[in-house]
Amino acid sequence: MKVGVVGAGVMGENHVRVYLSLSNECQLVGIYDNHFERAQNIADKYGTKYFNSLESLLDHVDAVSIAVPTELHYQVGMQCIDHHVDILMEKPITATVSEAEQLIRHANKNRTILQVGHIELYNPTVAELKNILANEEMLAVDVHRMSPFDARNLHVDVVNDLMIHDIYILDYLTNHRIQNFYGMGQLFDDTIKHAIVVARYTNGIIAQLTASFKTEEKVRTLRVITKNAFIQADLLENKILISRSTNFFKNKWQINYSQKNIVEKVFVPWHEPLKKQLSDFITSVKTKEPPKVTGVDGLNALEVTNRIHEYMKRYYSKFPKEM
Repeated sequence: MKVGVVGAGVMGENHVRVYLSLSNECQLVGIYDNHFERAQNIADKYGTKYFNSLESLLDHVDAVSIAVPTELHYQVGMQCIDHHVDILMEKPITATVSEAEQLIRHANKNRTILQVGHIELYNPTVAELKNILANEEMLAVDVHRMSPFDARNLHVDVVNDLMIHDIYILDYLTNHRIQNFYGMGQLFDDTIKHAIVVARYTNGIIAQLTASFKTEEKVRTLRVITKNAFIQADLLENKILISRSTNFFKNKWQINYSQKNIVEKVFVPWHEPLKKQLSDFITSVKTKEPPKVTGVDGLNALEVTNRIHEYMKRYYSKFPKEM
């Protein structure tokens, strides 16, 4: 199977690198980007071909990864579908819900695979957490996803870029969607750079999600309160801690009573999520079976992040731009 990459940014280069490592599953044909020099440099670095137009790349491939700026997702995606080329679209699926709906309809009409790059669903710690929670009654979740300032994110909204990951992770872990929410944030450079959302899911679970571009350390944690345990997952350390009561002391009102608990430490074997994701995409293209993350999944996540963004936008319209 012949694959290509559209987009020569950081993620585009990662897709080139990982496709080359999957040479037993596919053949990387080349890369295209309208930033010609950057694309040529990546092609030279990895020993692949640079194409000087999107059409010429699409004429030589069965499938592509699209890793261009979000505002170009719809345009590039529609061109790929018109060429009957299957797509893995980096998140978010498109800039607007309307564009996502049209892209999905066009893909379905042309029987084109449309997978969305919700890469954290391929994180081995998230998968292990899903297994652990299968036997637990979830009550509440507290999620933190925070990063230091990066000049590339100067005009990027933290809800659409970071919080979107945890929205689809919680959909996956709870098998439910957000019913209602309340949110607040801080504006910097006229965009939301720190956001907190408190949400109730359709099954009654309460979640607090924090996303920020204003911390000095990178943080990726989930804390889950269940009926019988407190579970802490660190997506950077690939580690899960499970605290449970021992119930050794029946009479908790005794003067000498002290609380005891057992802590289980789960160290999750690491694999690169992008490699797992691209392998899943290749399998879907070959079998024509739906991928793990469909276009509809991408649409659902986009709908929620757009609702949160609009909610905060209305809130801050009452105040000066810089808070």
